[in-house]
Amino acid sequence: VMHPREVLLGAQAAGGVLPVCDHYSGVEARMVKSIALQAQMAQEFGRCVFDVTLDCEDGAPSGREAEHAQLVVALANQASQANQAGAAFGGQAAPGLARIAARVHPVDHPAFAQDIQALVGGAGDVWCHLMIPKAESVADIELAVRAIDQAAAQAGLKRQQPIPLHALIESAHAVHNAFAIAAHPRVQSLSFGMMDFVSSHGGAIPASAMDVASSPGKLGQFDHPLITRAKLEISSACHASGKVPSHSVITEFSDAQAMQAAAVRASREFGFTRLWSIHPSQIRPILAAMAPAGQEIEEATRIVVAAQRADWAPISVDGRLHDRASYRYFWQVLERAMQTGQALPPEAKKFLP
Repeated sequence: VMHPREVLLGAQAAGGVLPVCDHYSGVEARMVKSIALQAQMAQEFGRCVFDVTLDCEDGAPSGREAEHAQLVVALANQASQANQAGAAFGGQAAPGLARIAARVHPVDHPAFAQDIQALVGGAGDVWCHLMIPKAESVADIELAVRAIDQAAAQAGLKRQQPIPLHALIESAHAVHNAFAIAAHPRVQSLSFGMMDFVSSHGGAIPASAMDVASSPGKLGQFDHPLITRAKLEISSACHASGKVPSHSVITEFSDAQAMQAAAVRASREFGFTRLWSIHPSQIRPILAAMAPAGQEIEEATRIVVAAQRADWAPISVDGRLHDRASYRYFWQVLERAMQTGQALPPEAKKFLP
């Protein structure tokens, strides 16, 4: 029996299933706490509900980039070893419950090559992905791929799949190239770097446009035309190639209500299926905003189970016709429930890892 993901998604499954939250940290104490929190919440939810991305770009002190990269490698290896030994998960090894990524310097930065050599050579089997910031074109992605694959070959990595790349879109030129970048086979996700995007406009976009909410005479990030256009282009580019669109930083990290409201708008209005977190207090509001309601989960389970029994032929449920188009939608509801750690009916659990 074919898995529903294979039957229903086809090429749209290219990006895979990623946690709905990507949590960034770059200072040593915060990186350590982020890794510990990931393990704690993985135990709570029974699966990894957010990625931890260790930051070699903004996190590295100027002039100490190589030292910082080595610190990131050491922390990643410690997390991987703890996972394999079961130290973080009640004495049992928990494959898949530790997802550690790293953000490197841009491909034109002097520290890029040493980042790749350090990260891939020192912890190449650990990374769930590497984030490439300030990706302007497919040429930048190809440059990163060559550097990563060369370092992987030199290190003798035995990964089943090459290290996936996530690309950070941070300028109008990059937005223009978003569809081509998203279509690259090694790219798994695009993220929107809103703060750099705003600053790249030389004052044409006011600072208030980075705020979550609009106010009289000041358009926030969900209403300013240049920002909303960029978000829609990035989201559309990802969905066109079956990749994962990841929303930018929400700077109001001390306001959980604003964070959750922003996450709801990002997902419901702009089609983002993943959001950045820059503070631990943002993680649970993101999970809550991205999670389907219990009633949605129950309906999706009934329809997907009935569809599988009918070998995915059209069926009628509660007087409504359903076929593969609606099956695809309801299957994705179940995947989102899984990603956000929601309780699933027993009939749905057999479909999901």
